[in-house]
Parts: sequence; structure tokens; C-alpha cells
Amino acid sequence: MAGLTEHPVLGITDIKEESNENKATDKVVREEEGEKEMALIAGNSIHRSGSRPQLDLSGAAIQGNFEEKDPTILLPNQSDDISHLALDIGGSLIKLVYFSRHADRSSHDKRKMSIKERLGLLNGNRRSYPILGGRLHFVKFETNKINECLDFISSKQLHRGGMDSRSWHPEAPANENALIKATGGGAYKFADLFKERLGVSLDKEDEMDCLVAGANFLLKAIRHEAFTHIEGRKEFVQIDHNDLFPYLLVNIGSGVSMIKVDGDGKFQRVSGTNVGGGTYWGLGKLLTKCKSFDELLELSQRGDNRTIDMLVGDIYGGMDYNKIGLSASTIASSFGKAISENKELEDYRPEDISLSLLRMISYNIGQIAYLNALRFGLKRIFFGGFFIRGHAYTMDTISFAVHFWSKGDAQAMFLRHEGFLGALGAFMSYEKHGLDDLMVHQLVERFPMGAPYIGGKIHGPPLGDLNEKISWMEKFVQKGTEITAPVPMAPPGTTGLGGFEVPSSKGHSLRSDASALNVGVLHLVPTLEVFPILADSKTYEPNTIDLADHSELEYWFTVLSEHLPDLVDKAVASEGGTDDAKRRGDAFARAFSAHLARLMEEPTAYGKLGLANLLELREECLREFQFVDAYRSIKQRENEASLAVLPDLLMELDSMSEETRLLTLIEGVLAANIFDWGSRACVDLYHKGTIIEIYRMSRKKMQRPWRVDDFDTFKGRMLGSGDKMPHPHKRALLFVDNSGADIVLGMLPLARELLRRGTEVVLVANSLPALNDVTAMELPDIVAEAAKHCDILRRAAEAGGLLVDAMINIQDGSKEKPPSVPLMVVENGCGSPCIDLRQVSSELAAAAKDADLIILEGMGRALHTNFNARFKCDALKLAMVKNQRLAEKLIKGNIYDCVCRYEPSS
Repeated sequence: MAGLTEHPVLGITDIKEESNENKATDKVVREEEGEKEMALIAGNSIHRSGSRPQLDLSGAAIQGNFEEKDPTILLPNQSDDISHLALDIGGSLIKLVYFSRHADRSSHDKRKMSIKERLGLLNGNRRSYPILGGRLHFVKFETNKINECLDFISSKQLHRGGMDSRSWHPEAPANENALIKATGGGAYKFADLFKERLGVSLDKEDEMDCLVAGANFLLKAIRHEAFTHIEGRKEFVQIDHNDLFPYLLVNIGSGVSMIKVDGDGKFQRVSGTNVGGGTYWGLGKLLTKCKSFDELLELSQRGDNRTIDMLVGDIYGGMDYNKIGLSASTIASSFGKAISENKELEDYRPEDISLSLLRMISYNIGQIAYLNALRFGLKRIFFGGFFIRGHAYTMDTISFAVHFWSKGDAQAMFLRHEGFLGALGAFMSYEKHGLDDLMVHQLVERFPMGAPYIGGKIHGPPLGDLNEKISWMEKFVQKGTEITAPVPMAPPGTTGLGGFEVPSSKGHSLRSDASALNVGVLHLVPTLEVFPILADSKTYEPNTIDLADHSELEYWFTVLSEHLPDLVDKAVASEGGTDDAKRRGDAFARAFSAHLARLMEEPTAYGKLGLANLLELREECLREFQFVDAYRSIKQRENEASLAVLPDLLMELDSMSEETRLLTLIEGVLAANIFDWGSRACVDLYHKGTIIEIYRMSRKKMQRPWRVDDFDTFKGRMLGSGDKMPHPHKRALLFVDNSGADIVLGMLPLARELLRRGTEVVLVANSLPALNDVTAMELPDIVAEAAKHCDILRRAAEAGGLLVDAMINIQDGSKEKPPSVPLMVVENGCGSPCIDLRQVSSELAAAAKDADLIILEGMGRALHTNFNARFKCDALKLAMVKNQRLAEKLIKGNIYDCVCRYEPSS
């Protein structure tokens, strides 16, 4: 998982870093050769601009110490300003997509290089050009507030590559030829203003081309992008990439375009209507005196259109018109009642006018869309554009129209990034970014608290001065005592950040999500891959708990809320308990509580929600407030205590018979898994004894049969049965869980047994800290300490490259013994107690290709997620259940029950 610190944007071409013992070598730039073919779209050749400035990397070097966390990279010969910003400037709204570079977290130490070499990961880049590794941000402004938009771009230096661009060439003058990709009518209308204010030219991209490119990218790359919305119920739709085309794209902006999309770069605008979002906003402004689009939507939530619309029942004396299938409540004529009533405009409620107008336009768009789908035999219709605004009633109205006219044959679907299709397509028009080939597993969506001008209910305080050199997070912390959850966007009476006011009321079934934070930041992580030995990656679902059940959702929200004070205490203590840490801890607590409140209100606000997503959201929020490892000191203390008793445990194990030893090892893993700071029941145990006392108590209670007990089947595979001799596994992946006793007294002895039998062992650990889980960065040092007392571990660790830099005091071994099978450590690609095997690190994916045994340990990895997962190889799932509700739901048992689930390869 990529880090959260922004790094200098290195541009479309990448800098490859190679190292020897003393310094980084020169950087190599790979340019894509030749020009792409120009696609013929709707009969026209769409020009892709090739005039974008390229980076001059000659003389590039790291400034200062190469080992520092985020070394500055200087480009002394770079003079062009590089933009990673694209805009869609419409009649009502300006949409921005901008990119910020991920920090380069790759390690070049000898251990890492040794393991990568063994796994075959040092064979060069498989692509002709690299994918950008970083974050895509989505921001919107009202077009009539374009100066606020320009201030925002200037404050973040987006027209010059972002805030860190000065580190490339701090003294470089502004480049008069700098370009920003833009689409929409405003790209022409405001070109002079951008040149005057920012000194940049707008490189105009075709609007239809951008819409289609943006939609295709989202539908292919975002797992939970598309959804249906019927009678207030949102259902996410998984799109089969091989069955995406053809479809009808209906983009509802000021006007409406209907585009038949047949493939990448293949589309035709087949229809449209001038009755769209501009019509609703324009007529609404004249008829209701509303000052903003969102205010007009808010009015509609409290409206009753029956006071204005003429219904079928009004014509037929309250009766249905059954002969042609029309109910009495069907609208016969929008605004029709106004004809026969002797009323003036002021006699009608603005709320009723707004709702009638919304229904009229939405129904007509839905009907015209279906008729065009019928024309071309299309069953799938996607609706986008900021007219929809995530507004429940608008989506329901469109869905009803499509369903009604198609008699259920066609389906209306909506897009979470509905308004950013054009801006995203314009961003993709920059050459050599690699987004065209980006896969769904290489994108991770995160929902930070926000940044100035992004819009949203969950938000840090606004910056008074856009040029202030202070982050929104620091501002949040400084003003923490003044903020309550949900965090206010702006002081009362202002238009809020980006000109969007938060609706003051929610209504009932008509609830506006216009200003809700429903779109996150897309993290582009090129090194993520699908776990290659999933039995079926298409049907794989990591989450075991279904949070679509509201009672289930409420329960887990309560668990997370109750655990919050203890987590804050640990986080603050990890930073030395300083006043700054206390302020950040308080801000984190209110920020995470605000996220929970938002999701309780609308569980689908951030996409399809699972327990794994909730837990990861908590960890991301901690990191956002600069709590890198809240349990650091606790983990160190528990590791030391466990390592102190490891020699005695290994001696005891070596005195046992094979069968007894194997059972004792599995019992040891289950007993040691009790140490989990994420469990309230287990936190209470820590107050009743030392780590060793608790471990021994847990071991004494390991009475079989366990709640899920496949040990005998596993034993048969490991030891054989009758005359059948077992053959050792070639490579085992051990997904480890907690620090301390869990890894040292549970999983390391089990790994040692596999090594003894000739099986390569790969310990798989978190890339980033989460609670007291051990990380891949910490594991080699733990192994090195354990290896001081064990010749088997020492020789395996040496063979696996883990002891390259370690000084080992050998007590019981001889270097004359034959070389061992290797013991390796790889990171899993995430920073959560759970793991989604659709997105794992390239290291883990490479290690898995030769694996024939997987051991998933712990509640997060083996129960909360992956309990039902199936693999192409043998799988053993081990965990102690430390949550009563999970025990009841999953295994129909009780807290502290044990799970030993073995699934042989099919």
C-alpha cells in the first residue's frame, strides 16, 4: 500500500532507481515510441494533442541522504512546467481532476533486494512505460465562482505540477507555453482568463471523446462504480469487463447528450435533448427565486407535486385508466393544474414547483433515453452528469421512467463519479500516463476528511487564506476544540467551500446528497495485483459479514465507537503524550466518529461497505492524523517478552513425537492468537496477567474438539496415513497476525516445523501498521532474534536473505550443515487487520505462484475476511474467536472458540 505523504510529481515518464551500497545510480527514462493511432469516433478523427511538455531528466539526482524517507529529487535542466490537472468547464459547474504523486515507499536494502531477486521481481518493467503511482482527486466549483477555482489551482500550484514542483527546479521561471487539458464550452469561453490569471493555455479536448473515455475508465477500473437506484434502495452492480459494450451513456449537464458506446474510442452521439440540468436550474431560479442548484434540490424534498401536476386521476374522477395501464397517480400533464386554477405564481409553494419541475425533466430524460436504447437494442443505460447530484429522488424518477417504458427489460444505472466523466477523460488525454491499461486491482479508493474546496459534510475547517502554508489537517487540529462531528464545512452564512452549501434538512424519502462526500480519492498503486491462486477471482468476496443488514451495521459501529477511547489513548502514547499528540488524537476521534455517523446515515455513501472496509477506514484515518503506528511500544514490549521464552518452547517441541508436536503447534497458534488489541474482551484480559501468563492459560484451555476442527484431516496430509507416505509442500504462505506471542510463540514455531520438512516458508505481513499486527518491516528483526536460539531458523533465514545485515550469536547450530530451504518475508500490500486478496502486493503475488499451502491466521484474515474463500491449493484457516456476535453468526459458537478449518486443493 502506498504511503500518504505527497512526493514531487515525477510526471508521465518515471524515474527508475537502482542502488549499490553507496549511492543511487542515474535515472533511466523510457519513452513510448511512435504515435497512437487516432480513433475514428462518430465519423470524425479526434486529435490527441502531442504538445504536452515532457520532463528533462538529464542530470537528475537525489539531493542529500539517499536513505532519508522522502529525498528531494532535483531536475537541474527542467524548465517546462508540468501539469497534472484537467478540467471540464461546463455551463453550471467546473469539474477538476488532479494528480498528486505517491511517496516512493520502495526499499532498496539488501534484504528486500535478495527476496525480490529470489521471487523474480528484478527482471525489469513489463510495460513500455510506467503507470503513474499516486492519487487522483476530484473537485467541483460553480462556474459563476470561477475565480475561486483559479485561486484553488494557484494555491496548490496545480498548473505547475503541484506544491512540490519547486523541488525539481526551484529557480525556474514560469513557462509561457504551459498547457492544461480542458474540455467543455468553458474551455473556449475562459481561455483568456486562465492565461491572464495563471499564465497557462487551455489545451482543448473534444467533449464527447472525454466523456466516453472517462466512463469507460471508471466502469473498467472501479469495482463499485455503477449502481441501480429504485425506490430509495441502492444496489451496486459488478460489471463484467468482457461484457461492457455496447451501452448507452446519457450525460445530463446543462443539456443532455446520449451516446452509444461500442468500445474504447468507439462511440456515436445518437441523440440528445435541450431539456436538462440547465432547464431545471434556469426555470427553477425564475419560478422560486432560489440562489443555487442545491437549494432548488433541497426545496424539492419538501414538495408535493400533486398541487401543480395534473394526474390521470384528476381527469378520470380519481380512477385508474386500466385499459392502457395508467394508474390514477400517473402524471398526465406536468404543471397541468395551473391551467384551470385561478392562481398567481406566488400562490404556489416553491417546494411544489421545484418537485414538479424535477419530475417533469427527469421523467422525460428517462423516456428519451429508453427510446434510444430501444433503437439500438441496448439493455444497459448509464446516467452521468452533475444534474443527478447523487439525489435519491432524481435517480428514482429516472429509474421508474426506464422501467415503465421498457416494461422492465432495460435498467437505469448511475455512476458514483457521475459529474467527473469529462474531466477524467481530459486528464487521460495527457500522453503516456498509462491509465488506459490500469486494472481494477491497481486502484484503491480512500475517503479522507477532505481538503479545502473539495466539498462535503465531513470536512476540516476552511483555510482563511489560500496561500497559507499550513495543511487542512493542521488547521483541523489547531481548531479541534471548536469542531463537532459532523465537521462544519464553513461558518454559518457563507457559501461553504467551493460555493456549495450543506442542505439544512434531510426530508424523508427525498434526501439530497448534493454536498455529501460520496467520492473519495483514487490511489493508483501499480504494484497491486490479484492473488493468483484464488479459485475464482470473479466470484471472490472478502467480507464474511454482510453489513447490508442494518442491525449488523449498527452493532459493528457500536463496537468501533466503544473501542475508540482506548485506541486514542494508545495513539497519543505512541507519540509521547505531547500536547500536539493529544490535539491530533482528539481530532482523529471526532473525524472517525463523523465518518461513522455519515455511514450510519447512508451505508452505501462510500461504495459497497464491508467490515474490512470499516476497519481499513479507521487505520487510514489514524494515518491521516499522523499516527503512524499507535501500538509501537506495546508491540516491542510483547515481542521482547515472547522472545525470552521461545528457546524453552522450542526445546519442549523438539522432545515430542511428530504427531504430538504437530497438534501442539496448532494449539500454540490458536492459543497465541488471543493477543488482539482490537478485541474488547482481550483488552480486559491484559489487566489480569502478563503476556506469558495469559498465553499459558490459553494453552491449558485448548481442549478438542474445537468449534471448527479439521485437524485430523490436516494431520493426514502432513504426516500421511497407513502406508501412504506424505510429500512435503513446496512452498507455504503463512499470513501472520499479531505481534508478540502470536507471531513468536505461535506462527514462528509452525514455520520452523514446515522448514524442517523441506517446505519453503514465506511469512506474509502487513505493509503498514494496524493495531498490534506485525508488519513486514518488523518481521526480519524478530526472525533474527529468534534465529539466535535456533539453527533451523538461522539457516532458513540466511537462505531467504533475511540475515544479510544481522549479527547473529549462534548458540546451538553448526555452519557445516547443508543449506536450508529459505524463510522469506513479504508484505501483503495493505495496512488493515483484514485483507482483500483482489489487491495484494506484487511480492506476494510472485511468491504465491509456486505456493501449494496457504495458512491464514487470525480473526481479521481468516474470519472477518476469507473464511469462505477458496484457493487452488491447500488452505488452513486458524483463529480464536474474540467477538461473541461473530462467534454466533459465523460458527454458531461462543467467544474464545477455536477455528481450525482445512480445505485441501480440489
